[in-house]
Amino acid sequence: MTTSRAPDQAYEQLRHDLTVGRFAAGARLPGERDLAAELGVSRATLRQALSRLEADGALQRSAQRGWFVPRQVVGEPPSTLQSFTEMARARGLTPTAKVLRQQVRAATLEEAGKLHIAPASPVIEIDRLRGMDGTPVCFDVVVLPEQRAAALATADLTDASLYEQLRERCGVTIHRSAYTLMADVADADTAALLGTRVGAAVLVGDEVAYTSAGTPVLVGRNTYRGDAYRFEADLFRGA
Repeated sequence: MTTSRAPDQAYEQLRHDLTVGRFAAGARLPGERDLAAELGVSRATLRQALSRLEADGALQRSAQRGWFVPRQVVGEPPSTLQSFTEMARARGLTPTAKVLRQQVRAATLEEAGKLHIAPASPVIEIDRLRGMDGTPVCFDVVVLPEQRAAALATADLTDASLYEQLRERCGVTIHRSAYTLMADVADADTAALLGTRVGAAVLVGDEVAYTSAGTPVLVGRNTYRGDAYRFEADLFRGA
């Protein structure tokens, strides 16, 4: 038999379950009937608690599919350059990086132009799958001139910050990034890497990063899950 419990008690119990990770990010909660029975409340009382959690940003509602725990969404603060590692740490999350490719090859004409090096000069390409708390978030491809970052050709970059490795191993500090962002959809390879479906929304960021002296250090392409990344910027009118 259903016992009488105040909506705030149901709210606190669900809040506790979410805090301790009983329901993972992106997971769907049990159906309202089962959840109400588990908590010993009426469905009307349960809905009050669920609505409060939705207002808190702790839950999301789908009219067709029920209640979900929001996925972690990451993004740089407006007008602030942060590495992926810094974004994760700022949110209390553990950044991960799995190296899929690390090789020295000849620069393409486009890469050479952006990096201010001669065509076919040696560059280091580093492809990594980036994650937060074990969840894949971004597929990252970075190309650096070997002459400016030779130590990264053989460095172990597993779970490492590329910005930190550049600074510590090569004496190079990233000061500015010229960044463009566009919407796209995941192909089969990208979907498999990011744990999403073919055709799912992704955000693709292309960047050229510079030192404070204006020397280009790297070109990169970051492909983020569309439901896991938000880009923010401060916009100003001209005089």
